[in-house]
Amino acid sequence: MTTTIIWTIVIIAALGLALAVILYFVAEKFKVEEDPRIDLVEKVMPGANCGGCGFAGCRAFADAAVKAPNLDNNFCPVGGNETMKKVAAILGYEIKEKAPMVAVVRCNGTCENRPKTNEYDCLQSCKVLVALYAGDTGCAFGCLGCGDCVAACQFGAISMNPATGLPEVDETKCTACGACSKACPKGVIEIRNKGIRGMRVYVSCLNKDKGPAAKKACSAACIGCGICAKTCTHGAITVENNIAYIDYSKCKLCRECEAMCPTGAIHGVNFPKPLDKDAIKARIAERNKKAKEAAEAAKAAAAAQPAAAPTVEPSPKKEA
Repeated sequence: MTTTIIWTIVIIAALGLALAVILYFVAEKFKVEEDPRIDLVEKVMPGANCGGCGFAGCRAFADAAVKAPNLDNNFCPVGGNETMKKVAAILGYEIKEKAPMVAVVRCNGTCENRPKTNEYDCLQSCKVLVALYAGDTGCAFGCLGCGDCVAACQFGAISMNPATGLPEVDETKCTACGACSKACPKGVIEIRNKGIRGMRVYVSCLNKDKGPAAKKACSAACIGCGICAKTCTHGAITVENNIAYIDYSKCKLCRECEAMCPTGAIHGVNFPKPLDKDAIKARIAERNKKAKEAAEAAKAAAAAQPAAAPTVEPSPKKEA
């Protein structure tokens, strides 16, 4: 009996040793060489694994960054420019610093501005609600208020305001990873340029209905009137599908569009002084007056000039 046990142990040990040797040689033969810089890049990453960079996680981003010829198409929104400088130093690349971004809620549909037309009493999920119908208000484009964006944020940067029924973004915590934007089935949350000292102007509405219908659904909706686009002297505003949009790369933060908007759909945030609509409207009126006077003067000057005498072409000489 004892001999049987001993032989069993010996055979199992020998078999285990043989298999280990075989596995070692197989692993050596088929092993994939990995660039050691991938580990170095991963170590300087924030480790959020939020997917904001477009990859599944920080390891996948590090692998892509090492294999890329440059870092033009790779950026970590959580770590920002400081993290990318470290990555560039490891890889020997140069980077162009990007302006800080932040999540912006583009909806004016507060409980006061956009009253409910029915009650939704089911699973509190925007994804579920949008699959059932357009929402519990007259606006089919605005925030649904179930908080999918709050659940998606890993950094605690978004919370639902019970008074307005809308999400609010804490800029000090927001990393612009874009998870909230991806979670919103209505596309209400946009990742925008944070602006100089946090100052920015944007259209807080996505309603593409025509003016009367949009205004009926929400008293603070963009009605596509185009006054903002006509007012802007920098070409930063376009109106398409009955909705205005401000290009932050062209906006000079003059706030004239905000002052002229008849519904208050345009928001300016983090400005040191409150908006003085009267002063801005007076400035615009004076500018328009001067432009009109200049146009009339140019027209009068053109009319006062004598008409040029018609030129007579000399008749060709006849050959003898």
